[in-house]
Amino acid sequence: MVDIIVIGGGIVGLSTAYSLSRRFPHARLVVIEKENQWAKHQTGNNSGVIHSGIYYKPGSLKAKFANDGSRQMIKFCQENGVNYEQCGKVIVATKDNELPLLTNLYERGLANGLDISIIDHEELKEVEPYVKGMKAIKVPQAGIVNYKQVCETLVSLLKKRDAELYLNTEVIKVSEHDREVEVITNQKTFTASFVVNCAGLHSDRVTKMAGVKADLQIVPFRGEYYELKPEKHHLVNHLIYPVPNPDFPFLGVHFTRMIDGGVEAGPNAVLSFKREGYKKMDIDLKDITEILQYKGFWKLASKYWKEGAKEMWRSFSKKAFVKSLQELIPSIQENDLVPAPSGVRAQALQSNGALVDDFFIVPGKRSIHVCNAPSPAATACLPIGKEIADRVPEIELKPRLVAF
Repeated sequence: MVDIIVIGGGIVGLSTAYSLSRRFPHARLVVIEKENQWAKHQTGNNSGVIHSGIYYKPGSLKAKFANDGSRQMIKFCQENGVNYEQCGKVIVATKDNELPLLTNLYERGLANGLDISIIDHEELKEVEPYVKGMKAIKVPQAGIVNYKQVCETLVSLLKKRDAELYLNTEVIKVSEHDREVEVITNQKTFTASFVVNCAGLHSDRVTKMAGVKADLQIVPFRGEYYELKPEKHHLVNHLIYPVPNPDFPFLGVHFTRMIDGGVEAGPNAVLSFKREGYKKMDIDLKDITEILQYKGFWKLASKYWKEGAKEMWRSFSKKAFVKSLQELIPSIQENDLVPAPSGVRAQALQSNGALVDDFFIVPGKRSIHVCNAPSPAATACLPIGKEIADRVPEIELKPRLVAF
């Protein structure tokens, strides 16, 4: 019998476990992960951006968590020797019809408490000589980090706090009872006073296993990237983003400096036919059947089919992908880019076709289920982890068996 189990070894699960270990220092805490390493999926394929929170609706959990999270992440890196850089970011308007959207975004950033400024064409050229734009928002708070290294640090801290960490341990069944929760895995069966589900791409399935109802399903979207060849890294000084398309729920292709010195371009956002489908031909019959049988997906597809078709075309046409990048940096050519690893985003979708845009946390009898943890989840993992840990009720700790 243990006190608390956290399901999922990505950055949200590990940060939640870390906060739980601080709130309940004498609890027997267990973290289980089905893969053979921590942070293998969304976290491990993250672009590494420390987000400022400029995009998010003031008052939303995303805005609050991003603002707090970026400060806490930088402090965490400083205290634990994790390499990071506040390189800053520019959000660039390249067309007349984007200028009002840029102004709205600037006002949103101010409402979220950010120290940002609007710069004109000449000022933009001073900071990003190769970028073509009419105006831009300069966001000095944005930065870059390796979130896998952050997770490795969290694992190290958890071990020092005597947490029990299990890899290669996949959840098969969850049964909630009045006084305990039984978690059956491929390795062993655990019984706990409380369970926290941070299973990311499989969070909805774990929620359903526990008998907890939530009107959503995870639909995976693959983010496809290219990387600039080393001799072209000089084209990018900061993070360079377009003004988001208000008719599409993704940020559009952009340039991301990486903490290892590389520069990524992307992502393209396309439906993945497998929840962990990082390649175009990755297909899982169970996953794709669930998607095609879900009425919420068809409602989403009918709304965004035009933008979705463009994304699919860019997925198979490097020329079309480069054309999108040239709107920001006209001198980019096809031979400047090489394919880079893709990532998969766990997008929660409701049955009415609405994308779940904010964090979505559902309580069970003796459990909490993090059903949606969208970007900026990595940036905001520390305050998110604390928020989740604070929602765990006071529990009667089980006595540890001591060997004599």
